[in-house]
Amino acid sequence: MQAASREALTASRDRLAQQTGSPSGARSDGQTLLGLADDLFAVAHLLDGQVSLRRALADASVRPDDRAGLAGRLLSGKVGDGALDVVQTVARQRWSRPLDLVEAVETLATDAALEAAQARGELDAVEDELFRFGRIIDGDPALSRLLGDPSADRSGKTALLDRLLAGKVSPVTERLVRNALTSRHVHNAANAVERISEAASARRGQSVAHVVSAVELSDEQRRRLTGILERTYGRTIGLQVQVDPSIVGGLVIRVGDEIVDGSIANRLAAAGRRFAG
Repeated sequence: MQAASREALTASRDRLAQQTGSPSGARSDGQTLLGLADDLFAVAHLLDGQVSLRRALADASVRPDDRAGLAGRLLSGKVGDGALDVVQTVARQRWSRPLDLVEAVETLATDAALEAAQARGELDAVEDELFRFGRIIDGDPALSRLLGDPSADRSGKTALLDRLLAGKVSPVTERLVRNALTSRHVHNAANAVERISEAASARRGQSVAHVVSAVELSDEQRRRLTGILERTYGRTIGLQVQVDPSIVGGLVIRVGDEIVDGSIANRLAAAGRRFAG
């Protein structure tokens, strides 16, 4: 997002926070927050499929209150008052491009769902479920292609995700995954789920270290690695560990955009390049 859209998203998030009560600690109950998230996801899908509508709501030549009024006329009685208030706030902002408005509503819906998870005491479990489902997608090329195809039928994707997730994960996880992966501008399903998992971790005040190991790490090894990373980065770190025997030994660690590849496979490949040179 460009600067204007980032500022618009910040203002919209502030309005959402007033609805959820998160800054003051007087948080809404989990069910109310889930309803708010559902409404915002529904609006995001509507805008995702209606190019003319999102252009109208992001049209900088129209007065902000007029754009908010249009949102009110279209959505009043179809979504809850809280969601309507948030969407009208979104419509009053200045967006760099109409698609940013859609992505902003999706982000706000995700924020509301994670707030619901926190209110329900499920945030840790949701983060873990998201990570595990992301690994399932990453390990299944056919599933990854289908869920990452923006032209695939949305109802078909929804039915598939319902079969995979219904009754097996938290209702919050189910909503987050289903709505994220049926968006028309998602092209990498595993990355989309990973971003939501990282948002859950950030809500718990942590950064995420994605670790690939040739073998399962013991609890003691996890504690030691966490301590090393927290001292290195100067902040709380949560580990997400994937076992991949193909790296032979050692670890591959990614924190944000920084990757440390200490795998034996990488060292052997480097030695082979030096020998060939």
